[in-house]
Amino acid sequence: MLDVRWLGSLAYAEALELQTRLRDQRLAGEVGDTALLLEHPDVVTFGRGADAKHALLSDAELRARGYDVAHTNRGGDVTWHGPGQLVGYPILDLAPRGKDVHAYLRGLEGVLIDALGDFGVRAQRRKGYTGVWLDERRKIASIGVGVRRFVTMHGFALNVTCDLRRFDVIVACGLSGVDMTSMQRELGSVDADAVRQRVAARLRQVFG
Repeated sequence: MLDVRWLGSLAYAEALELQTRLRDQRLAGEVGDTALLLEHPDVVTFGRGADAKHALLSDAELRARGYDVAHTNRGGDVTWHGPGQLVGYPILDLAPRGKDVHAYLRGLEGVLIDALGDFGVRAQRRKGYTGVWLDERRKIASIGVGVRRFVTMHGFALNVTCDLRRFDVIVACGLSGVDMTSMQRELGSVDADAVRQRVAARLRQVFG
């Protein structure tokens, strides 16, 4: 059984501390598989493979404009998190799932594609790229994970009702020519609570 928790708005550093604690407890067999759903206040995060040029402002300039800045051990490049974006951090043991990180990434994509489909948004994978797309240019969800002894951390970010202009300070995910979109932009209006519930249900369906 997957324990899915909605945490509301939580600072990035606090969420990272909670993830780390749960991962260590999962490694020790003290807790079961857990998925944290939450929002972050404005933060620009850099993954292990991030290129500094993909941030269009310095860390100090970002902070002056109201962004927190975090350099993390997740996979991927640079991205933004903030209000109106649904962030998910599954803490899962992949050992019973074949220890296949690539299959896990495809599973996360599938969760989001199916949840978006529940609202009439036709999403897809893009060959050679991790994340969820509407076409070759429009990206609606980003994914970056970390794995230690086959227990996962970090996860996904689905753009629901967020202010997409907050991406303007970065080259999102290090991909030039990509337009970040959201459910709100595509649908006109969206019930964020309903989105959280559907994503939670899809997570339980795939990873429960």
